[in-house]
Amino acid sequence: MPFGFYIIMAAQFFSSLADNALLVAAIALLMQLFAPEWMTPMLKFFFTVSYVLFAAVVGAFADSMPKGRVMFITNTIKILGCLMIFTHDWWSIPGVDDYVTILVGYAVVGLGAAAYSPAKYGILTEYLPHHKLVIANGWIEGLTVGSIILGTLLGGALVSDAVSNRLLAIELPHFLSTIDSPGEIAIAFIMVLYITAAIFNLYIPNTGVDHKMVNRNPLYLMREFSHCMKLLWSDKLGQISLATTTLFWGAGATLQFIVLKWAETALGYSLSQATYLQGVCALGIAIGAIVAAKIVPLNRAVNVIPMGIMMGLIVMTMIVVRSVYFAVPLIIIIGALAGFFVVPMNALLQHRGHILMGAGHSIAVQNFNENLSILIMIGLYALLISIDLSIYIVIGMFGGFVALSMWLVRKRHLYNLTQGPLPAIPATATH
Repeated sequence: MPFGFYIIMAAQFFSSLADNALLVAAIALLMQLFAPEWMTPMLKFFFTVSYVLFAAVVGAFADSMPKGRVMFITNTIKILGCLMIFTHDWWSIPGVDDYVTILVGYAVVGLGAAAYSPAKYGILTEYLPHHKLVIANGWIEGLTVGSIILGTLLGGALVSDAVSNRLLAIELPHFLSTIDSPGEIAIAFIMVLYITAAIFNLYIPNTGVDHKMVNRNPLYLMREFSHCMKLLWSDKLGQISLATTTLFWGAGATLQFIVLKWAETALGYSLSQATYLQGVCALGIAIGAIVAAKIVPLNRAVNVIPMGIMMGLIVMTMIVVRSVYFAVPLIIIIGALAGFFVVPMNALLQHRGHILMGAGHSIAVQNFNENLSILIMIGLYALLISIDLSIYIVIGMFGGFVALSMWLVRKRHLYNLTQGPLPAIPATATH
């Protein structure tokens, strides 16, 4: 891989590290303010809503200038949102609970992430030849998952009594003297990570691709986005890969909160302890992603769909687990299955999208669908928690839904095979 690829990975690592640590810190702040329990998954809802609302714009924005510059601008927006969370009690609205201001700040971070995403993935198809996309996705997803593991563990450590008490005991500059809680000291540390990512953004190489926004009219962008959406969903391979990644990200976001609640109920874990299981799940995803990158060529990506069915069925076994000795290997297996099937499908989707409409637009379509799935599934999860439904019933419903949905995707692919030849994938499109 060229050196510039590793600069891209470093920028993505620190930005993702901060994103994942910030979620834990924001949860700790909500708990500190005694927010209702169902508000915790709403953090993800507020983070994700920008992906859906601005999907038609961010793809065109990502294609309008060098993607390194886009990543710098959008990472700066993340810093602003993080600062808003940090100062939530300074600008809180009279008569409105403080935790609402935290959600608003987190939504600003989500806005930066929504605009950041088409650039961070789109640059891969501009910078690398198609035959390196699977291995590039394996590396980038593996590194992203590594940042999820470390970010989640870092967030859990920062809000733990042992670490936060030591940090709070440090003599801070006067303008930081108002920091008096684990969540606040964690967020101050996380802002440093976002600044580090911004520095790497400045050194991302220019790919030499001509960047020009064809039309700034929002109505034109909406029509263009709608056209791109139809192109991907009507493509025989695009629709299968898009359906798979859409389901994966919706399920993955929900599973993140299910694991936290399950660890508390089944294992008696605190928030900082439960984050270790989230890290374990991310470790499994990294293992699956790396294996898939090594052994699954792009032209055989659809063969991994049964792994998604298996993942849904295995998730349901969480219902009977009450010991950490069984919980850890179970979570690793679930993560490995998820990583193994999402990396080839993500690479296939990028390949088809790049051919059909261009990198930025295709990633924006992908983000819209995946994050709409997150909004729906997180919203349903928050609803189930708000009516005090047992976490074990929620797990059973969740696992069954994932298995059934992936089975239907596989049925659709088999049907497509009977309707004529599929779009050609270059035989050299392997790792």
